[in-house]
Amino acid sequence: MRHGDKINNLGRTASHRRALLANMANSLIQHKRITTTLAKAKALRRYFEPLVTKAKDNSTHSRRVVFSYLQNKEAIQELFSTVAAKVGDRPGGYVRIIKLGFRRGDGADMALIELVDFNEVYNIKDKDAGKKKTRRSRRTSKAAEAAPKAAVAAPVVEAAPVVEEVAAEVEEVVETPVVDATETITPEAPAAEEEKKEGEDA
Repeated sequence: MRHGDKINNLGRTASHRRALLANMANSLIQHKRITTTLAKAKALRRYFEPLVTKAKDNSTHSRRVVFSYLQNKEAIQELFSTVAAKVGDRPGGYVRIIKLGFRRGDGADMALIELVDFNEVYNIKDKDAGKKKTRRSRRTSKAAEAAPKAAVAAPVVEAAPVVEEVAAEVEEVVETPVVDATETITPEAPAAEEEKKEGEDA
């Protein structure tokens, strides 16, 4: 039984597990997000977040401590410059894990692990940074929206008399009586027949 055992060994020996997590941490620093299994992502979060906290203190000692874990000079340079500058004011929680469903081959639970500050979609703080929220700006924006509406509405009012004139002309045309050709022919036809009969009788 594994009661109280909080470390997921991931089915590997200690040296294999350290190498796996170091490689995944290097890839996460380089690409800012990686896709892996959920168990590995959770293990990587516990391994990686203390290293980011160390990177906030850009000293020789901190660099040597982090290098003892990662063993990659390019990753150390990226972590202490770009990543540390982005997460400088964040008090922990540097990575986010998003579940992706199950892998088709073996049904393993997959997840995306990414650095929080490098995602433009979820990072609402960066979107609203340039906007100043005040009541005065809202009022001016409403007035600015109302001005174009008034300008558009003015030509419609001027065009209304023209429409009324056209409608009056159409009514005059409709009111003129229309003579049906069938009505004029039908009364004459019986009269012509009566004249023929009178002519025959005479």
